[in-house]
Amino acid sequence: MGASLLKFEAAAVQTSHQARYPLPLLRSGLRCLRQMSMAEHLEAVPIKAEPGAVAKEDPGHKGRGSKDRGPKKWEEAEPQAKRLKNSEEEEEPSKKLPKRKIVLLMAYSGKGYHGMQRNLGSSQFKTIEDDLVSALVQSGCIPENHGEDMKKMSFQRCARTDKGVSAAGQIVSLKVWLIDNILEKINSHLPSHIRILGLKRVTGSFNSKNRCDARTYFYMLPTFAFAHKDHDIQDKEYRLSPETLAKVNQLLASYKGTHNFHNFTSQKGPREPSARRYIMEMHCEVPFVREGLELAVIKVKGQSFMMHQIRKMIGLVIAIMKGYVSEAVMERSWGEEKIDIPKAPGLGLVLERVHFEQYNRRFGNDGLHEPLDWVEEEEKMTVFKEQYIYPTIIKTEMEEHSMTNWLNTLPNHDFDAGSPEAKANSTDAKAAGSLKGSDRGGDDSD
Repeated sequence: MGASLLKFEAAAVQTSHQARYPLPLLRSGLRCLRQMSMAEHLEAVPIKAEPGAVAKEDPGHKGRGSKDRGPKKWEEAEPQAKRLKNSEEEEEPSKKLPKRKIVLLMAYSGKGYHGMQRNLGSSQFKTIEDDLVSALVQSGCIPENHGEDMKKMSFQRCARTDKGVSAAGQIVSLKVWLIDNILEKINSHLPSHIRILGLKRVTGSFNSKNRCDARTYFYMLPTFAFAHKDHDIQDKEYRLSPETLAKVNQLLASYKGTHNFHNFTSQKGPREPSARRYIMEMHCEVPFVREGLELAVIKVKGQSFMMHQIRKMIGLVIAIMKGYVSEAVMERSWGEEKIDIPKAPGLGLVLERVHFEQYNRRFGNDGLHEPLDWVEEEEKMTVFKEQYIYPTIIKTEMEEHSMTNWLNTLPNHDFDAGSPEAKANSTDAKAAGSLKGSDRGGDDSD
């Protein structure tokens, strides 16, 4: 068969010169003939089956000896690994998508949680991130191994809220597959008191903690916390006067600026540079009444906060207003002297929002990225606060009397840092800090 083709090809070339047919056309025809000839040759010559190969039975040729015939080479099945790979790609088309760096706007009620940050190896302490990571895996945004090792998805929280602390505007950055209806799918796997309110694309190197310029918290408390121990009633019938509110704001304004807050956290010495923090704003808003209880909201904005810093700042103001300590202790607290400052309950503390002014100026209007201001999500944040955060704080206070019980400890509080109470508080803080993971309770962890 091969010799016949060669003779035909030579004749065809000679014919092309004589008849002036296009030589490329004749060569194309010859290629087709070669392929047809090869196919006929292979079909005519039996081929031994390779060891381990599974023979295919041809239902149209069940004659003598057909059951022993080996498979034709061009009919051999695809390797099993390749078939499995194709099957996985069909079942999980999202895995073909590239991962993108995004930020998620989160809101949550912190009651019943041991803070925001996940503590691998401490499953008895449930955190907000435990529920979040589980929802990300179940929704198909990240593979399961990313949930076990969060570094693989470049996960970073903007602020690590402490035990019982809520948030209306927490931000986390991470890499995910941008699947269809991503927010709806994530929220479908979260409890109702944890919601993802928004999503935005960010630059590939974005880190929500390092890029954050400032954090704004608020603290909701019953106004009887400011009632003087010797002159005012100490229950829900108390109403804050304008004069008392002005005094509270005078004390809160003293925190503005840069101060050494080593006495407002644990494990910080007076000469450590990281103990110096910058407070941009702090004030108490006009009180309001809910379910017969008058409440007030203190707002504070700062570059960053240390563990328990905000709660101790508020605790000291309450102790001064109630008459347990003089105003002079505030100035002393910023010096090198160690002072034991009472820590207000965590129930009323809420991370309201985080700020990215420098990032917005550089990338917010570059035509590729959106500014991280969350203007369109403001209504969602307000609704969540009204539906989950405020009611939880108020109901818990009225049922468990957390502020009342804490206020009852102030008469026995010794502001001397060497007191047994201060040493016990320091031991408790160190134990809590051991559960906090890589941040070690250093920043943004109130």
